[in-house]
Amino acid sequence: MSMYCNQCEQTSKGVACTESTPAPCGKNPTVAALQDMLVYGLKGIAQYATRARTLGARDAEIDSFALEALFLTITNVNFDEEANARFVYRAAELRDRARAMYQAACERAGQAAETLSGPAAWSPASDIAGLAEQHETLANLKARRDAIGVDLAGLEEMALFGLKGMAAYARHAEELGLKDEEVYAFTHQVLDFLTRDNGLDDLVGMNLEIGRVNFKVLGMLDAANTGAYGDPVPTEVSTSARAGKAILVSGHDLKMLEELLKQTEGTGVNVYTHCEMLPAHSYPGLKKYSHLVGNFGGAWHAQQKEFAQWPGAILMTTNCIIEPKDSYKDRFFTAGPVGWPGLQHVENNDFSPLIAAAQAAPGFSEDEAEGNKLLCGFGHNTVMSVAGTVIEAVKAGALKHFFLIGGCDGAKKDREYFTDLATSAPKDSVVLTLGCKKFRFNDKQAEFGDIGGIPRLLDMGQCNDAYSAILVASELAKAFETDVNSLPLSLVIGWIEQKAVCILQTLLYLGIKNIRLGPGLPAFVSPAVLNVLVEKFNITPLGDAQNDLQAMLAS
Repeated sequence: MSMYCNQCEQTSKGVACTESTPAPCGKNPTVAALQDMLVYGLKGIAQYATRARTLGARDAEIDSFALEALFLTITNVNFDEEANARFVYRAAELRDRARAMYQAACERAGQAAETLSGPAAWSPASDIAGLAEQHETLANLKARRDAIGVDLAGLEEMALFGLKGMAAYARHAEELGLKDEEVYAFTHQVLDFLTRDNGLDDLVGMNLEIGRVNFKVLGMLDAANTGAYGDPVPTEVSTSARAGKAILVSGHDLKMLEELLKQTEGTGVNVYTHCEMLPAHSYPGLKKYSHLVGNFGGAWHAQQKEFAQWPGAILMTTNCIIEPKDSYKDRFFTAGPVGWPGLQHVENNDFSPLIAAAQAAPGFSEDEAEGNKLLCGFGHNTVMSVAGTVIEAVKAGALKHFFLIGGCDGAKKDREYFTDLATSAPKDSVVLTLGCKKFRFNDKQAEFGDIGGIPRLLDMGQCNDAYSAILVASELAKAFETDVNSLPLSLVIGWIEQKAVCILQTLLYLGIKNIRLGPGLPAFVSPAVLNVLVEKFNITPLGDAQNDLQAMLAS
C-alpha cells in the first residue's frame, strides 16, 4: 500500500512520509489512506452541497460534519483505523443525502440537475482493506503530484491543509454556539474547487481567500471564547501539585474543559492543564473553578515522558496525541476528533469513566512546595488597555522592538533557535508569544523583567490567538499612523501542522510581510512557489538565531 503524506513539518527528510519512511507522528499507511479517502468523500459532498446552496438548499448536519471530518485528518489527531473508516462511510452516506438535496432543489427550481462524476459518484468499498485499495487510484496524492507537477500540486495541498486548520478553529467556535453560513459555504466551495484542475493564479487566489475567511473564523472563535468565559486576564498559574486525585487535560478545547470542571466539582478530583490548555486559567469563566489548580508539563512533544510521570487520569481533547506508553495507557482517554487504537473514548461529554480512572489512580500524596509560576492571559483587550503606556514607552525610546514568537513547538534540536532568540532579545524589546512555542521560554518570566511595568514576555494564548496578535499590531499601527509592516515588529513563526498553515495564509491575505518561518519550510511548497512567496511577501527561512536577531533589529 502506498503512502504519501507531506502535510506537516515533521515529514521524513523534509519531503514526505511514505510506506518505507514511517511517519514520526505514528500514522501508518492504512490510516493515511483512510484519511485521504475521507477528504475524497468530503469533496463528493461538496460537489452537491455547493450547487444546492446556489438554489437555497443546505443541510446543517452535512455542514457540521465537514468541519469535524477535516479536523480529524489534522496531524496528531486520530490514528484509529476503525474510527477513520466510520467517518469515510458516514461521508458516503451524507454525500448521497447531499445529492438528494441538490436534485430536490433543482426540481423545485425547474432546472435539470448536473450529472457529476469523480467523488460525487464514488461508491465506498465494503471494508478497510478495500477502502485502502480504492485510495491507490482515487486519492493518491503522489500520483496527483506526478500528474500536474509540484507547483500546482503544492498550491492545491496548501489550500487543503489550510482548510483543515480553518475547519478545526471553526469547529471550536461551533461547539460554543457561534456559527456562520459563509464559513460552511466556503468550506464546501474549497473542496469542490479542489475536484477540478485549476491554474496557478486561481490556486494562489484561493489560498489567499482561505486566509481571508480564516481571519473571520479566528475572530469568531475569539468572540465565542470570550463570550462564554469572559476576556482573559493576566494570571499566574502554579506548576506545583496539590494533594489529591488528579486529571490532566491537554489539547485546545475549552468547552470540553468546562464540561469536565462541572462534572468533577465536589468530587475531590483536581484538574490540571497541559500544553495549549494553559491559557484556560486566564478566562474568568474557567478560573472560577477552585479545583482547576495548575499546569503540568510543557509542549506536546514531551508528553510520553511527562504523562509517564503523571499519577492520575489524562484527557486529550484535540491534537496533539503521541503513541501512549503502556505505563499510562489505561488512564489515557480521548475525546472529540481524537483517537488512538485501544484508548477509551469519551462519548457525549460523559466524563464518568475518566473521573473513575482518576479516583482509582494514586494521585498526589501531598502538596508540592510552591515553585515556578507561569504568567498568561495577555489577550488583545488586556494589551490594548495599556496601549497608552506602550506607545509612550516607544516614543520615549524605552521600548524599541516587538517580537512575535509563536506557533507549534517540536522535538527537533533546531527548535532551540526559539529559546535562543527569545532570551537574547534586548532588554528594550517585548516578546509576544502564543501557541506551544512559548514552553521554550515561558518559565523565564523573571529573567525577562519589565519595561515601565509592562512585562517583557506577554503570553497571548493558544495558537488561534494569533487573532489577538494581529489586532494588537493593527491598533499599534493606527496609533503610530503607519502600517503593520512599518512597525518595529518581527514575526517569527514555528510550524508543525495545518493550523499554522491557515494562520500563515491569513497573514499573507492581510499583506503582512517579513515573516520568518521554520525551522523547516513546508514540504508541499515547491521551490518556484517559495520564490514567489519570498519575492512578494519576503518570507524568510530561519537561520542562525543570533544573526537573525541582528538582521531583525536592523530592519
